[in-house]
Amino acid sequence: MVCLGNICRSPMAEGILRHKAEKEDLDIEVDSAGMGPWHVGENPDYRANFTARKYGVDISTLIARQFHESDFDRFDKIYVMDRNNFADVVSQARTDEDIKKVDLILNLTKPGSNKPVTDPYYGGDEGFDKVFALLDKACDVLVNSLK
Repeated sequence: MVCLGNICRSPMAEGILRHKAEKEDLDIEVDSAGMGPWHVGENPDYRANFTARKYGVDISTLIARQFHESDFDRFDKIYVMDRNNFADVVSQARTDEDIKKVDLILNLTKPGSNKPVTDPYYGGDEGFDKVFALLDKACDVLVNSLK
């Protein structure tokens, strides 16, 4: 899961997917990263943390990190939150196989729509609820495809 700073959208996506995978006893590795270095080493934004906890998902111990080219080797699939994240991740791809691993996360719920998960960082608390709902639905689709 990749977003800009790895403190709002991508840690919520990571937490939601981990939570759902554990409930289904799926053996998968889930992680998140940001494209920029601004928040490396920090926990998720307090609003993301509060929102996730409100829906029964604990992301309080996650630590922000920056996306690296080696993530293409480590993961089968890389879900990004918006078109800028997509372009940034693809710019680090080494092969066509790397590029094929990258997709916008909302394409899980609306294939081919390329709709973004809007960054709630500069908005109010309700933006975090909207983001959580979008990511929750996308992660449902992903978990069901892995069963």
